[in-house]
Amino acid sequence: MQRRGFLKAGVAGLASLAAMRGRLYAAGADQALRVGLIGCGWYGKTDLFHLIQVEPVEVVGLCDVDRQMVDEAAELVSQRQVSKKRPATYGDYRKLLADQKPDIVLIGTPDHWHCLPMVEACKAGADVYVQKPISWDVVEGQAMVAAARKYRRTAQVGLQRRSTPHLLEARDRFIRSGKLGKIAYVDIHSYYGAPGEFPAVQAPPDHLDWEMFVGPATWRDYNPGLHPRRWRAAREFSNGQTGDLCVHLLDAVRYFLDLGWPRQIAASGGILQRRPDTNVNTHDTQTALFDYGDVQLVWTQRNWGQNPDPDYPWGATLYGDKGTLKISVWSYDFIPKGSGTPERGEALDEREKYPEDVEHKATEWFAAAATRQHMRDFLAARRDGKLPVADIEQGHISSACCILANLSMELGRGLRWDSQAGRIIGDDEANSLLARKYRGDWQHPTPENV
Repeated sequence: MQRRGFLKAGVAGLASLAAMRGRLYAAGADQALRVGLIGCGWYGKTDLFHLIQVEPVEVVGLCDVDRQMVDEAAELVSQRQVSKKRPATYGDYRKLLADQKPDIVLIGTPDHWHCLPMVEACKAGADVYVQKPISWDVVEGQAMVAAARKYRRTAQVGLQRRSTPHLLEARDRFIRSGKLGKIAYVDIHSYYGAPGEFPAVQAPPDHLDWEMFVGPATWRDYNPGLHPRRWRAAREFSNGQTGDLCVHLLDAVRYFLDLGWPRQIAASGGILQRRPDTNVNTHDTQTALFDYGDVQLVWTQRNWGQNPDPDYPWGATLYGDKGTLKISVWSYDFIPKGSGTPERGEALDEREKYPEDVEHKATEWFAAAATRQHMRDFLAARRDGKLPVADIEQGHISSACCILANLSMELGRGLRWDSQAGRIIGDDEANSLLARKYRGDWQHPTPENV
């Protein structure tokens, strides 16, 4: 009850902030927002560049455990931002927060490093844009929601499917209009191939602080395949494709259908096709059921064999009694039941309008328009003192659902979730695994101690 009351009081406090935020925003309208980025790899830089495109911010600090990566990011930012200044660089996010006192912090680190910087940024008075999944374990997510509410910070999660133009069009045309009819079953899936073997363990390069990279996670020795980007294939640092890909479309479906927490999650799978002695330790196969009673959401992951739908290797299919709707980051297809005409839509391509998206080769053009809109929503929410479209609590629900699916698979049994208590019903062993033990001196945050 104490936890629930605390979070409700925080939400109520956001409303009282709206007028004050508006006055402060107006008073400082001529001053660029000070921005810090923690995690300067692929999506950290991509998110930052999209923010620069929609708001004349001043990037004052960049942080990464890889000195080469942060130096390269600083040079790129100096070319992109209006002032042409090169931001200060750091290897420890705590020093960035203390030195620069940014208004906004973007977090684009590996999954196991989302929680601690987000909580500290809230304490430091910054509003936060944090990548998905918001956390590695469930209690981290609960602590992040509590921190945003306690310190009255705006916190947007990088679940930009909620801001994707063609998907919002599909929602309005076929779900809200009633053309799809009653929806009782949704298939969310990934048939992408599994990652290859990691190279052999070796000493990390001098420019990479591997001790800090691992941070609070369970220790794993460095190999040159882990960094950058392939850390997602290491269970120590990620929740596999469930936390990487399922979370996006699960969140979009929840948003479109106005679904909260499922009443039960049950999953099976594991490493079924990859050699059992492989050094890649995330699952290659999973089937997870998110039970909402009159709506069943099923996640199907198979990283081997034939892709049954080449146009939708990663997507979701919503089945209604009047038709079927397929969605992905690239397109949508509506197939009506009976003799109606199928309808199709494509992702919004803004490369001509924003040629710098092409210059930054890592940009996913199909997601660029969505991320820009997501950033605009974040900025408007912090200005008006309102919750953003992918508020941290919504990001927590979607992330925790994926984390609980992995937990169900690993335990070999279904989990009944009590959303009020934030615990699993009648399963002490499962509840003991909602927060993992942090390594070394790192302290695991909880909703009560943020």
